[in-house]
Amino acid sequence: MTLTLQNGLEAGRISHAYLFTGSRGTGKTTCAKILAKAVNCLNPKNGNPCGECENCVDIDAGNLDVIEIDAASNNGVENIRDIRENIHYLPAKLKYRVYIIDEVHMLSAGAFNALLKTLEEPPAHGIFILATTEVHKLPATIISRCQRFDFHRISVEDIKNRLLFVAEKEGFELKPSAAAMIGRIADGGMRDALSLLDICAGRAEIIDERAVAAAAGLADRSYLAAISESIRTGDGGRVMKQVETLYAASCDMERLCEELIAFYRDLMLVCAVPGDETVINASEDEYLRLKEQAGEYTMPAILSAMRVLEDCLNRMKRSSVRRVLLEMALLSLCSPETDTGADGLCVRVAALEQKLHGMRLTESAPKSVAVKAEKTGENARNSYPAEQKEKPPVNADDDPPPWEDADAPPADDEPKSEQPEPITLKARRPAEQKELPSAQPAEGETVLASWPEVLERLRPKNRLIYAVLQDSIAYVRDGLLLIDAKTEQFRDLVKGDFRHRDDIRDAVMAVTGKQFRLG
Repeated sequence: MTLTLQNGLEAGRISHAYLFTGSRGTGKTTCAKILAKAVNCLNPKNGNPCGECENCVDIDAGNLDVIEIDAASNNGVENIRDIRENIHYLPAKLKYRVYIIDEVHMLSAGAFNALLKTLEEPPAHGIFILATTEVHKLPATIISRCQRFDFHRISVEDIKNRLLFVAEKEGFELKPSAAAMIGRIADGGMRDALSLLDICAGRAEIIDERAVAAAAGLADRSYLAAISESIRTGDGGRVMKQVETLYAASCDMERLCEELIAFYRDLMLVCAVPGDETVINASEDEYLRLKEQAGEYTMPAILSAMRVLEDCLNRMKRSSVRRVLLEMALLSLCSPETDTGADGLCVRVAALEQKLHGMRLTESAPKSVAVKAEKTGENARNSYPAEQKEKPPVNADDDPPPWEDADAPPADDEPKSEQPEPITLKARRPAEQKELPSAQPAEGETVLASWPEVLERLRPKNRLIYAVLQDSIAYVRDGLLLIDAKTEQFRDLVKGDFRHRDDIRDAVMAVTGKQFRLG
């Protein structure tokens, strides 16, 4: 952006109107003043004002040819008419008469119409520099007649380095961690960062994170983590007690809802971008706590909580019982089974998948034990005496032979052997397996053999339908796909949202290469 302005100034291509837009504290007004000096500088250096010539010194002292107007307090038609009348006069001393209109989006509709006429037929010696934080409020006719430059938020690292430079020049000690914390609080605005640094310098000789937190008025956000943990464990009573405590401490319920949304957003970003501390505005200790708590959550549960709280916040703005609305939302999050919508189903399906994954991990250990026991039994069978090996094999369908019955008493006429009796294993009759009844296709119907592949194709795209269609069978009849689902939820989901039908059709098309209608 600055390079574009410098190149235009060096080439003599100066526009009659500029539009600077961006968030607060990013240098729009400062850049406008520098541009006003650059176009009138007698000895410009690479497009920059020298700051030493007569015109630069005169502008710094407040030259009448550079007029700065606050549109928030001068937003009427009469103010713009005065500009229209005065701009036709030549500047008293400088080459250009520059009008800097700050917060231009505050102008009234009539004022914009009056300004538009001047922008359409500007004099050669007049330059307008418009600055705003809400460019979407400007008429398109104004924007189209200006050179637009967007000012982006300043990164935390750049703010940190600038604050350390200022602290060094001013002669007070600033910890790098405290400078980074100020940068996060400033949210991309250098002006806010410098203001907070000035406050910290007046409160403490050595500026650390504790001094910054005290100067910025940051409160401990542990109550947000406590409420979130109670929601995760489903402890509705504890959540109600926490809300009661905050309400008794004069906490605004609407503000609490906004803070909970911001807290769940931090959890979402920690889950989505693990290991990157720059994605959220938090200290190192707060990030570690958020990372630990995010490990206990699933992404569907976080997104569902944000949607519920966002809906609650919207209803709070139109209601007088804000506490009741917040309590209802928090209790619904503690009991996901009360939510019959798609979000609630996604949360429950994700919880079931997590439990099944844990069960698979615990089942792996008994399998290894069973294999070891099977090997031990094989060694025992190989160590039987020769007489034992010559005995006839046991048929599993027949009754066990009497010689294998361990409970049968020994015969009286059988000579006792002094050798220890060999250990024998009973041949147990295997449990009868029940055959599951298989659904038979009706006349004219054929089973879709590639249905399991269709479900696997559907799994990453629509996990909810994939879970509902487990153990289902699909039939094909005259270009019609008939799905025999085991649950009634499938019918309700497909009727309620046509996107589920489209996902099924796309998966079938990708596997079979054919387009079917769903029956």
